[in-house]
Amino acid sequence: MAITQQSKATDGQVKQISRFGSDAIDKVLVELGLDNPGAQRVIEHGDEFTLAIRNAALASIKDLSVSDKYKNEEVKSKYGYLSGYKPKSVVEQHNILQQLFPKVIGIVEESIAEGQLPAGAEGWFVIPKWQNFASTYGEAVEVVLDTIKQTRGKFYNYLEGQLGSEYLRQSARTEKLFQQLSEAQGNPDLLVVPGQFGLNHRGRSVRRVREVFTTSEVGLGAFAVGIMILTHPERLQNVDDLWIDCAGDEYTPDAVGVFSEAPYFVFSDVRVEFDARWLSSANEDFGSASAFLPQ
Repeated sequence: MAITQQSKATDGQVKQISRFGSDAIDKVLVELGLDNPGAQRVIEHGDEFTLAIRNAALASIKDLSVSDKYKNEEVKSKYGYLSGYKPKSVVEQHNILQQLFPKVIGIVEESIAEGQLPAGAEGWFVIPKWQNFASTYGEAVEVVLDTIKQTRGKFYNYLEGQLGSEYLRQSARTEKLFQQLSEAQGNPDLLVVPGQFGLNHRGRSVRRVREVFTTSEVGLGAFAVGIMILTHPERLQNVDDLWIDCAGDEYTPDAVGVFSEAPYFVFSDVRVEFDARWLSSANEDFGSASAFLPQ
């Protein structure tokens, strides 16, 4: 289920990295010189020790393994989910979508969400196939945007009339992941997608985010992010909520074939707004939403 052209790490590479970790723990144990009671207490808290090692290893490996390309397009950010957003259950999301789109929303396979979330994912999100909403991707995005306007009351689309295929498209990488998810879940109308709403990539430009994605991670586009906003309206309710880049889409403002921008959602003053910006823009108040292949 690879979604990049890069080959996976070889068994030899994995074993060598694993050996680095094992050697590091051995050295720490020698340096600390644990006595018998101390060692026993660590053993009794084995689950906590394992979790701490996992989190430290995950952070270090993610930091050391990513490309340096566009590394200068990252800024420190303290923005987050100020309005108290938390991922809803699959059942709650399904019920909301059925109320909003009764003609196109069918059943959802709830058991998928019983699986383990991939590293980096916040929760499971119910995402319909855009093909069930319209004949083109841009038209499907417009349906979602119109629904956000109806449910929120105050909404502005700066790209109105400029969402045709000559302006907007999904990235090939994102298209491929959703195709793989669909095939793995039996080609349903509703996919259950592990994802995160932007916090993992806050402060990074879209093109930097695309460089640091893991091999099983892709950016989410305007359709998916719009659906997630509909099922989680509390995600954007304050000007200080982290704004959302749609790194899974590519946008060209002049319809000339140079896809130099990506769409985004923000909360400005009293309304949600939709627009696009340069791929190289790195701002502390933006973060890209993304999806993952399940483990």
